[in-house]
Amino acid sequence: MTATVGIFNPAMARDRAPQESPPTPTVALSALPSEAQKTHQLILAGGPFPYSKDGVVFGNRERQLPKNARGYYHEYTVKTPGARNRGAKRIVCGGNPPQNPDVCYYTEDHYTSFQRIVK
Repeated sequence: MTATVGIFNPAMARDRAPQESPPTPTVALSALPSEAQKTHQLILAGGPFPYSKDGVVFGNRERQLPKNARGYYHEYTVKTPGARNRGAKRIVCGGNPPQNPDVCYYTEDHYTSFQRIVK
C-alpha cells in the first residue's frame, strides 16, 4: 500500500480560510429614524414590544455581524410607516441581558447591510 502525498497549494488554503467581514459602518443613535430610536429605548427598557417576534434569537446566517455563540444576538422590529407587515427595518443587539447590550446594529434592508449604533 502506498501513501498519496499531496502538494500544498497556499492559494487553495487561503481560499478556504475563514474570511473576516469588512468593518461595519457606524451610525449615531440620534441620526436614526425616530421609529428606530423608539425601538432602541424599548430594548433598554425591556419592552413591552409591539411585535410578537421582537426579542427572538437572531441567527446571523447572513454572516454580516461578528461571529458569536448562538443566542448572543436578538432582533427587534423597527416600525416602518405605511408597511402592512413588519417591514425590513430591524435593530439587532448582542449581549446578555438584552436590556444592557454589548452592541446594537441597525438594518433597513432586512439584514443585507448593517450599521453599528453609537451613542
